Amino acid sequence: MSVCTTKPVGHAVSVAVLFSLVSACSLPTWAGRSCEEQPLKVSAVTNALALAERTAKQLDASGAKVAVLARSGQNLREYGLRYSHLGLVYKDGDVWRVLHKLNQCGTDKSSVYREGLGDFFMDTPYEYVAGIVPLSADAQQKLLPALKNPAPFAGIHTRSYSMVAYPWAQQYQQSNQWALETLAVALGAEQTSRESAQDWLKDHGYQPTELHLSTLTRLGARMTAANVSFDDHPNYLRFTSRIRTVTVDSVFAWLQRDGLGTAEWVVR
Repeated sequence: MSVCTTKPVGHAVSVAVLFSLVSACSLPTWAGRSCEEQPLKVSAVTNALALAERTAKQLDASGAKVAVLARSGQNLREYGLRYSHLGLVYKDGDVWRVLHKLNQCGTDKSSVYREGLGDFFMDTPYEYVAGIVPLSADAQQKLLPALKNPAPFAGIHTRSYSMVAYPWAQQYQQSNQWALETLAVALGAEQTSRESAQDWLKDHGYQPTELHLSTLTRLGARMTAANVSFDDHPNYLRFTSRIRTVTVDSVFAWLQRDGLGTAEWVVR
């Protein structure tokens, strides 16, 4: 697991210094993105830090120690989806940290990262907006130890990545799916395994989002892309252009429906 931490920066520090601090600790890869060398703009840094600060205040105001946090990296509203990526956020002393999975440079590989809120929003998102669903008190108590020490949950992570991984298979795993399965194991799955996590999710009524192939094409999911595979989907779905996968919106809806999370908080 890669860890990148920076010390809190006071308001008196100049934008240029903030820019240098964040740039020095930026992750080299982003979920579903290529690794094009593009320097961060000062406006992107200031916007990301402003959203991070407001998100931290909202998390503090919620009274929660653990929540599910989403960002809007891509514009998916045309397809009924508001957010594109989620992580598991928790309070570590006076600091909020995010544990989440990222695709490496548009390849078929991925890793799990722990980072601060500023880095989480540094991906030049489509919209500087965050979605927060604080977890129930019981869910927080069970999940917090796993977030602080995820080593016992290493078996939940599958490095092979597909942006549209099928929710009930183990061949690939996308970012939102990793967070959901980690949550399932922490909350009560019988074994620390992906199969056990998925069985628990089925028993607790999780329902993935169903997309159509034409939609995926418009989203830029090319058939030849290394980080997009369809061979883990059942033929009866794949051959009728019905692709089911884990989305932020489906996770948020399920958490609230199953009583595992409270109402969503939106931060701009």
